[in-house]
Parts: sequence; C-alpha cells; structure tokens
Amino acid sequence: MQNLPRVWMVIGDKAGDNAQALAVTTALGWPVETKRLVFQAPYRLGKPKFKPSLEHLDRALSDPLTPPWPDLLITIGRRPAMAALWIKQQSGSHTKIVLLGRPKGYFSQFDLVVAPAQYVLPERPNVLKLTLPLLRVDESAVAQAVLAWRERFLALPRPLIAVLVGGATKPYRMDAEVARRLVEQAQAVCGQGTLYFSTSRRTPAEVVQALAASMPENARLYRYGLDEPEDNPYLALLGLAEGCIVTADSVSMMVEVMRLNKPLAIFPLPLQRTTLGLDRVLRVWFGGRDFSALHRLLFERGWAVPLGQGRFPYSSRDLEIPDELPKVVQSIKRLMVR
Repeated sequence: MQNLPRVWMVIGDKAGDNAQALAVTTALGWPVETKRLVFQAPYRLGKPKFKPSLEHLDRALSDPLTPPWPDLLITIGRRPAMAALWIKQQSGSHTKIVLLGRPKGYFSQFDLVVAPAQYVLPERPNVLKLTLPLLRVDESAVAQAVLAWRERFLALPRPLIAVLVGGATKPYRMDAEVARRLVEQAQAVCGQGTLYFSTSRRTPAEVVQALAASMPENARLYRYGLDEPEDNPYLALLGLAEGCIVTADSVSMMVEVMRLNKPLAIFPLPLQRTTLGLDRVLRVWFGGRDFSALHRLLFERGWAVPLGQGRFPYSSRDLEIPDELPKVVQSIKRLMVR
C-alpha cells in the first residue's frame, strides 16, 4: 500500500482487553489514533443490548468520535464493538472493523474476527481462529515489582503460591461456597508454605469476605478496590511465586502466568444453571465462550493442571507457547488490500 490507512483503536476500561488491542496495533506498525471510551454508570459493569450505538457512552468523558472516519478500526469487547459498528454506519460502510474476540451479533459486519480457543465460532471467511489471546506480559513492570517486593516476601514460608481470583461470569458460578472450596484445595497444594490471595475487579464481595474468613492464619489477601492500589502484589507474585493458582474464568491471568513460565493450576468453577442443549446450539451458530475447551488445550499441552489433580506441571523451563501475533498482522494487511 502506497498510502497508509487511517487507523483507530477503539477501547474501553478493561486492561486485559486494551493490552491485546495495543499488541496488535503496535505489531501492525501503522500510525494509530486511540479512542478511549467511558461508559455511562449502568453499563460500566452491566451489558447494554448489543446494537450499533453510542447510547451507552458518556460522550463528555469519551474521546470524540467524529469524521474523518478511519479506514481501519481495531476493537475488542462488547461495548467498544457497539461503537465500532456505529462508526462503520457513519462511514457508509467504508470503515473495516477488526474485532478481537467474539461478536455478540452483526457477525457479517465485522470484516475480521480474531478469536482464541475459548470462543466457539462457526467456520467463516472473516474468522481467524487462534490458540491463545494476544496477551503480552510487561516484563519490565514485573521486574520492577520484584525489586520492590522481594524483601517483603523473604520472611514468608515457602513455597509461595499465588491464588489469583477472578469473578462470576457465564457459564460459571462464584460465591462464598466456591471461595471456601478454593481455600481448601489451595491449602492442600501449598502445604506449610504461604498462600497469597489476590482478587480482581470482578470478584464478588461475598467471595472476598469468605476468603478472608476461611484462609489460613499465615495466608495473605489483597482485596482489589478495597486495599490501597500501591499494595497490589499481582505483578510481584507473577515474578516471585513458586506457583500460581488461577480461577477457571480468568483467561488473561492464565496466559500471563504461562508466558512467564510459572507453574499453573486451574481451579474449576461450578456451572450456572442453563438450558445446555439450546446454549450449545446458540454458541455454535452465533458465537459463544467455552472456557472448558481452552482448559482442555492447556492440560493436553502440559501448560497447566487442574487444581488438586497432580503436581504443578513444570518448573522454570521454556514453554513452546505460540506467538500468533504475526499471523494476525498478516491477515489485517491482506484485508486492507482487498
């Protein structure tokens, strides 16, 4: 291409999502304009009805979405994707959309859908299937955290096991009962060592309370959103823990642990009640998430084990984890010369 396309990256408030979009735009190597969206209060955690719209945005706090419209738009997540579809409409369908993840509707309006293994999507010309999400670890930030936290961890009995807790998300249930089971199984793995629990933005309050009430006396707990941000041990745990336990819902934390060659155990979560037959049909035809497919892949390749079903699978060795970012970049560049 003689003239580089005008590229927008349209992102929201999820750090893991934004990191994947940034990885793609950086690897692409074209000039990019970032459009950060802020959502109205009901939709910061709630999900608006999926349609091409800006109704869910706080327009005053979001970056302006005005012409000239982009030739290429890269986005991720339900709420930014709705804005992306609106932009495509305003451009007279000139703008091409690359969506990282699964579409919640309007499948044919996305010019390229880049979907890792936890998404069940039909075989279509506009779908590029990957093994893992396009997450990268900021190794310099981890190294800085290691320096800052090493002394604080020295007195803790080893092994130091990080327990990284996500939250309730379909199809899983996460409540106080599940939290107590997590503590029990994590303690069995840790033995006389130290469990360091770290919750996330999605962790329900009752789970945080149950963890605090049931964890061993020598365990540690960081409560995201309640404790001071500077006391967040997450990056330090990625660097210094002997092993990591991650709840089954959090793909981003699993990938970060694996990319740092840390032993990984996945804590299974119980399923919510659902009409399984209809749910499976809808996933195949319209796209859905199947975390169990990703878990099976990780177990089969020796990158992780189910918590409580064997020892951590490896120790400080290089894993053959694929880098699929070049394949994504090639697909985008082919899209733009059509």
